[in-house]
Amino acid sequence: ILLVDIDGFISNLPSKTLAGFKSKIGMVDRIREIFKKAGEDDDIKAILLRINSPGGTVTSSDIIYNEIKSFKEKRKIKTYVSVVDIAASGGYYIAMAGDTIMMHPTSLTGSIGVLAMKLNMQVLMGKVGVEWEVVKSSEKKDFMSPFRSLSDEERKLFQDTIDRYHERFVDIVTLNRPELDRKSVKDLADGRVFGARQALESHLADSIGYLQDTVELIKQDLEQPYMQVVTYSRPGEYKSNIYSSVSVPSQLNFINLDMGLDFNHLSPQFMYLWGQ
Repeated sequence: ILLVDIDGFISNLPSKTLAGFKSKIGMVDRIREIFKKAGEDDDIKAILLRINSPGGTVTSSDIIYNEIKSFKEKRKIKTYVSVVDIAASGGYYIAMAGDTIMMHPTSLTGSIGVLAMKLNMQVLMGKVGVEWEVVKSSEKKDFMSPFRSLSDEERKLFQDTIDRYHERFVDIVTLNRPELDRKSVKDLADGRVFGARQALESHLADSIGYLQDTVELIKQDLEQPYMQVVTYSRPGEYKSNIYSSVSVPSQLNFINLDMGLDFNHLSPQFMYLWGQ
């Protein structure tokens, strides 16, 4: 059983160590690396996704989802999902690659939706007497600039993009949760999160239990009681048990979503993310 962690903010930005140094690889690249190695390992008979994430960028969530689905189709093996604290928004999107989802009794999931934020410093700049001049090739080239407000037409264009990403999220859930039709998914896709019992009753999850219960379920399904849980580690990484994580705990606040956010990252990003 290959244990794969989806932990923290989902992006391909290099993560940071506790000392503040950047690691060499982002989450998307790490997942690709894991499944490339797994594709060469005939001993892998099942995938166990351990998800503890509030979500992340739209594209990174989608790439990881597709990476897992492609691996499953190629190897013809099942993927089991264990939700630890939270698998919300992009975390739940990735969970859709699983064949069965087991939630810890106190975990949260859902938050099916999209958001994007645009910083607007126009009023502040006026107060301090700073002007921002732009030379552009077309009217809407800078409509996401933090130095001016959106026009009504630009806001509609922004919303149209959000709506398209939202519809894709709904499509992915509808495709992978056969108990739910599209209307039912749309009703659930209002951004709210669900506790374990609510998720089970709403058919967003399949069972409630702990990580070890998911391991036992895999052994039962495959009728192999002596299967071992393994992980792939890069040099310098170590896990003492299946509850250990190589990732730095997520810092869930506006300024630092474990993504190294600074003024170089103030451009708008479309996100499947809960907690903003």
